[in-house]
Amino acid sequence: MTSKLFSPIRLARLDVPNRLVVSPMCQYSADDGSATSWHLAHFGVLSASGAGALILEATAVERIGRITHGDLGLYSDENEAALVRVIAHCRAHGFARLGIQLSHAGRKASAQKPWEGGKALAGGEPRWATIAPSALPFADGWHTPNAMSGADLERVRKAHAEATVRALRLGFDLVEIHAAHGYLLHQFLSAVSNRRTDDYGGSLENRLRYPLEVIRAVREAWPKERPLGVRITGQDWLEGGIEIEEAIRFAKALKSIGVDYVCVTSGGLTATAVLKIGPGYQTDLATTVKREAGIATRAVGLIATPQQAESILADGKADMVALARAFLDNPHWGWQAARALNADVMRPVQYQRAAPEVWPGAAYTETLEKPLPAVAE
Repeated sequence: MTSKLFSPIRLARLDVPNRLVVSPMCQYSADDGSATSWHLAHFGVLSASGAGALILEATAVERIGRITHGDLGLYSDENEAALVRVIAHCRAHGFARLGIQLSHAGRKASAQKPWEGGKALAGGEPRWATIAPSALPFADGWHTPNAMSGADLERVRKAHAEATVRALRLGFDLVEIHAAHGYLLHQFLSAVSNRRTDDYGGSLENRLRYPLEVIRAVREAWPKERPLGVRITGQDWLEGGIEIEEAIRFAKALKSIGVDYVCVTSGGLTATAVLKIGPGYQTDLATTVKREAGIATRAVGLIATPQQAESILADGKADMVALARAFLDNPHWGWQAARALNADVMRPVQYQRAAPEVWPGAAYTETLEKPLPAVAE
């Protein structure tokens, strides 16, 4: 039987060789938004991981939209130039379709890198003023952001469109907008973080307004034959926060303005949200959005084994799956999954000697516990 995970999918006019996606994962290793040698090595490996698509990490559309000093950006000519070499390397040696996730951290910006503590930058560290829908801090001990003015709204909307134009020049296959994990567009969407009294706050219709304006601006700048996706939240895990019904409304609105798929995640809006985490814990959110909104969906969240990923797709729960830390643990996870599911993926010519059909050792690597066969003396 043909593996569903390794079957192709068409998004807009882009043919993607399989439904396995490397999820965007911040590396906190950029220099004023510009990619470094770490990104060349990291994305170079993941582009040949067996995944059909690789989405670069959350990439800030303006300098103050970075989470940390190490965030990737696409707000300057230097940022754009630094990605040229990375993209060329991935095209030359990898096979994944390449996407970029555009983002603005809003009130979660001006923070330490995770390995430095992950908290708001302190007084002795270079920090910057942040913006948000309302002047509400992310957590106790965090800076209070400035409520966005009309000029801020226009600048950030324009910054998304300009970053999209840069992505087009770089030759990305798809663009994804980050409207989840507590970042700026998510902050507008949730009543927990959006207390505005103008046309951008209050009712769900008003809270949807600014994110939809931003995404329309991106859609206008991005060719219709290339996919546009949005990462949305299916649940805030907070009283008064987003629940699945609001996520469905958002997904329907996105579909109506030309968005091709949504990736459904959850949490991240505040430091106090308590998520009920378990294997595939967000898949049901993606399933409900897929069914009710009629849009292609991507499931994400503690998807770790080939069989688990296969069953999500074979059962029609989502159209794609995205893995994050599984690929950090095993950058060739896609090769392992293809072997487990009796499928095949393309490999760089330099690594083709490790394909199962030519390397007997592949059969011995399914589990660490499986003993090697006896060798005749």
